[in-house]
Amino acid sequence: MFTPVAEDFFDAPTLELTRSLIGQILVHELPEGIVAGRIIETEAYMGAEDRAAHSFGNRRTKRTEIMFGKPGLVYTYQMHTHTLINVVAGPEDTPRAILIRAVEPVEGIELMAELRGRHMPIKQWTSGPGKLTKAMAITMDYYGHHFLEKPLYIAQGEPVQEISVGPRVGIGNSLEAVDYPYRFWETGNPFVSKFR
Repeated sequence: MFTPVAEDFFDAPTLELTRSLIGQILVHELPEGIVAGRIIETEAYMGAEDRAAHSFGNRRTKRTEIMFGKPGLVYTYQMHTHTLINVVAGPEDTPRAILIRAVEPVEGIELMAELRGRHMPIKQWTSGPGKLTKAMAITMDYYGHHFLEKPLYIAQGEPVQEISVGPRVGIGNSLEAVDYPYRFWETGNPFVSKFR
C-alpha cells in the first residue's frame, strides 16, 4: 500500500529536500496497525553555519552525532516531554537535519485517536512536531534508524500544488538565523502548526 521513496531521494541538497518532503507520507507500522500522515510542514537546519542548528559550529555531541551520518537517517531528540523527529540531510560529515513539523493524518485514524485522546479535534492531533510523534507512536528508539527501512519510513506521496516558505518557529535566540526562510509548508493546509 505504501511504497518507500527511492533510495536516492535523500541525496538532494538540504533545502531542496526540505521542500520535496512536503507531500510525502510518514509511515509507522505498529503491531496494532499502520499510522501514516502526509508531511505538510518541514524546517531545515543547516549545520555548522546555522545558529539555530544543534550542530552549529560543527558541535559534535552524543545527541548530534547522527547528524554527521548519511542522509536519510533518523535524528530524534527530546524537547520538554516531547520527542521530535528529523531527517538527516546533506553529505556525510555535514551535520544538517530537517525537522518534520506537521503531518496530515491519512491512515490509522482510529489508532491516532487513541494515542492522542478522543476529546481533541483531529486538527490538533498532528499540527506540531511533538504532537505528530505522539499521534504516530514515534519514540527516541528510532535515533539512527534509516527512513527507507520499516517499520518507520517515508513513502511516496503526491506532488503538492502550492508550498509557502518563511522563517522557522521557536528559535528566538538565534540572532540572524531567526529570519532565514528555511520553513516550508503546504499553503492553506489546516494541519500546519500555529506560527506564534
